[in-house]
Amino acid sequence: MTAAPAVEKAEVKPDEEFPGIAAPDTRKGYGGYLVAPEHLVEVVTKLRDEAGYNYLSSATAVDYLEEGKLEMVYHLYRITGGPALVVKAQTPRDKAVLPSLVPLFPGADLQEREAWDLYGIRFTGHPNLKRILLWEGFWGHPMRKDWKEPYFEEETKPFDSRWPGGAVFRSEQHNPFGHNVKYPDGFTLEGWTPEADKALYAGLGTVTDVNAGSLKTDQIVVNLGPQHPSTHGVFRIAATLDGETIVDLEPVMGYLHRNHEQIGERNTFLQNIPFTDRLDYLSSMSNNLGYALAVEKLMNVKPPERAEYIRVIMVEMTRIANHLWAIGFLLNDLGAFFTPALYAIQERELILDVFEATAGSRMMCNYMRFGGVARDLPDGIEARLNELAFERLPRKVDELDAYLTNNEIIRSRCIGVGVLPAEQAIAYSTAGPVLRASGVPYDVRRADPYSIYDRFDWNVAVRYNGDVYDRYLIRLDEIRESIKIVQQALRDLPGGEIQTGKPQYQVRVPAGEAYGRVDNPKGELGFYVISTGKPNPYRYHVRAPSFINLTPFGEMCKGHKVADVVVILGSIDIVLGETDR
Repeated sequence: MTAAPAVEKAEVKPDEEFPGIAAPDTRKGYGGYLVAPEHLVEVVTKLRDEAGYNYLSSATAVDYLEEGKLEMVYHLYRITGGPALVVKAQTPRDKAVLPSLVPLFPGADLQEREAWDLYGIRFTGHPNLKRILLWEGFWGHPMRKDWKEPYFEEETKPFDSRWPGGAVFRSEQHNPFGHNVKYPDGFTLEGWTPEADKALYAGLGTVTDVNAGSLKTDQIVVNLGPQHPSTHGVFRIAATLDGETIVDLEPVMGYLHRNHEQIGERNTFLQNIPFTDRLDYLSSMSNNLGYALAVEKLMNVKPPERAEYIRVIMVEMTRIANHLWAIGFLLNDLGAFFTPALYAIQERELILDVFEATAGSRMMCNYMRFGGVARDLPDGIEARLNELAFERLPRKVDELDAYLTNNEIIRSRCIGVGVLPAEQAIAYSTAGPVLRASGVPYDVRRADPYSIYDRFDWNVAVRYNGDVYDRYLIRLDEIRESIKIVQQALRDLPGGEIQTGKPQYQVRVPAGEAYGRVDNPKGELGFYVISTGKPNPYRYHVRAPSFINLTPFGEMCKGHKVADVVVILGSIDIVLGETDR
């Protein structure tokens, strides 16, 4: 393990590097640079190759309805550390076309497909542009501000009909199903064919024969899921097989999609905190923190010292609980149904006991608040945390390590399987353990510090083989580093207030944009938030690590067997609540 020091480099100003092509975004509360669409590829190429911004973290769309424009916002980072360089490109709503960045950053693949699906931006040069969360016959692009769902009531919450004192009715009574539902021209249920499947199978059916010159075999396309225990949820894997060998593979998602972001823009800022619990529902505390950081940037609010320490304790205990769960599930994917998996999960239950006592819930914690936390640690919990951090967890992790790491079955099934080289891990925008297990010591807590992480002595865990085995080991490493952070936070935990200002029932957030990101257990979780000064976000976007870490999944599986696909997916560690949103 080694640390990843942030490397200081001269600030890059695209408006000076590209006069007449890039200009600062001068809108109040905004930052970054606006780039002419026809020059976007040129500018981003130079930023990557000459300025060192070689990591595309987030690519998201925004609909400025009144201006008649759609905008793509790209957050570029140096993998050596430092803050973001934000690049933006705008296109007319009625003819939304932008060049694809997939040839430069393959990690833009799924993110551009999402922007096409939900906003209708067509990306020229994208190798596989089709819907990703919705079906091909879906009418319209539901994140556009003028799109209405079937039971549409009002633009923002709280809805008038939900308040006492008036006539209570169900929205369906006044807005029956079908009022806002439209279908493509000529669509009938009887004559419908799944266009997405036709396109999917057509792409998978063009694989070059890998057995040229040897025994002739037929290639077939098979589906794993979406209802399958080894897909970790309602997730589908379409794979082209030559015998038992994977020659091509594509992840198919969206079966759990509920348009989390549109609901987030209907909610008030405060209502979204418990809503973030439902993303990676194994990492509720961490989800809360990422969103709180984004809104706190807009509000220019800093939590009290005690709240900062409690936050760190809770999110690092979340990392430990998540990684124990991930290891347990990986063992399950390997066929170890009983003792080893349960052994890992048992320790997680003790951490959830702490969450339940503190937040009132084991999984949907709703604990963070803008400027602090909802409530203080209850009596006895600090002692319980000390016992876990200083005694039980270090001992149990060592035992788990001793039981598993040199196990012959684990080594034979995991070493050399699903290899993702460092260069590809960066290019595909992977994050968290997937990135660090490929030899890239990039951790947001160190590369672009937030909260009070710069006060603690800890190492960025890194492994160098990029296979399933190293993705297992990296989680053990990170558990140990998280234990070190929790020990220091408990040792230095100050007294005092837990919340800046009064208890929150409604907040007004100054106009502007902000991107808050945290290093969640599964990787970088980012929230891009735009406020217009009203109680509800104008834009609420989730940079979901479970979603983006699936981008190289197909490449990682090629050449392996069907049974290996299950293990490779398990080593990525996804949660479908976050993948589909």
